[in-house]
Amino acid sequence: MDSRIVLLGPQRFEPNLRETLDSLGVDGPVAVVTAGWQEREGEDHEIRAHLGCDVVDLLLYHRFDDVLLRDRELAAALDRKGQLLRRQQELYILRLGNALESARAVLSMAGKDGPLNDHRRGALRVLRSMDRLHVRRVGRIQDELVREWNPVQRPAVMRHREQLAEILGTVCALCIAGGHVATLINRLRLFDLLPLLEGKPVVAWSAGAMVASERIVLFHDSPPQGRGDPEVLEAGLGLCPGVLPLPHASRRLQLDDPIRVGLFARRFSPSICAVLDAGTRMDWDGFVWTSAPGTRRLTRTGRIREISNA
Repeated sequence: MDSRIVLLGPQRFEPNLRETLDSLGVDGPVAVVTAGWQEREGEDHEIRAHLGCDVVDLLLYHRFDDVLLRDRELAAALDRKGQLLRRQQELYILRLGNALESARAVLSMAGKDGPLNDHRRGALRVLRSMDRLHVRRVGRIQDELVREWNPVQRPAVMRHREQLAEILGTVCALCIAGGHVATLINRLRLFDLLPLLEGKPVVAWSAGAMVASERIVLFHDSPPQGRGDPEVLEAGLGLCPGVLPLPHASRRLQLDDPIRVGLFARRFSPSICAVLDAGTRMDWDGFVWTSAPGTRRLTRTGRIREISNA
């Protein structure tokens, strides 16, 4: 997509969205996607107050619900797809836990002898293979829905896409906020929003940054329900090649644990595992990435380093 892409850290307490839009030369109205907030969609008063300009919420969450009400056949097909995706995720996670435990064990062992290094490389190959296979299986489920139902050509979806195209034709940029990752990517996919942008810049943060990536990775080392393992959800929108955004990483990841950090970086290499905490920023101009001072990444050695723009 021929658009400038900017990834930001969380915007709630230390917003830098207005500063970012100013740097991009955006001085007119902007569209915002808050579908990840689910029932709270449209409660964008904080964004409006921060930006001080016209903001149009695309209301993708509510539009999705309207499509389900108007097209019962498509609704049933989407429900079946959801069941298949949940089953696929369950089976992937079941195997993933053992593979991660094994990888952490061999990475924790002292020494650099040949047999140990072979097992370390083998453990990483297993993880990467599982991740790739999972993305392919999820993609096949999604592709089957498109082949059978072609949602963008269904009248209920077309009606909303025409309205969305009209709105996007009047704004200067698209902002994608956070919230529930799966909800957000499902809405963006159904309405196939990206072709309607016509080169306008996209600014995304939190879950919005995650769905913009090439693959969506869910992560939390210490979730309330127990020990957490990073898991791939599905392919993302592919707007930020070579970068894996990690919003709230300082809160969600044990960044002082070199084994977990190093394994994360190696597993998703060669992507830059970007620590997107408050105040951070990464820009893609279609050719290279640049980052704001203080924006950091996970490294294969298990340390956190500032991203170099060299």
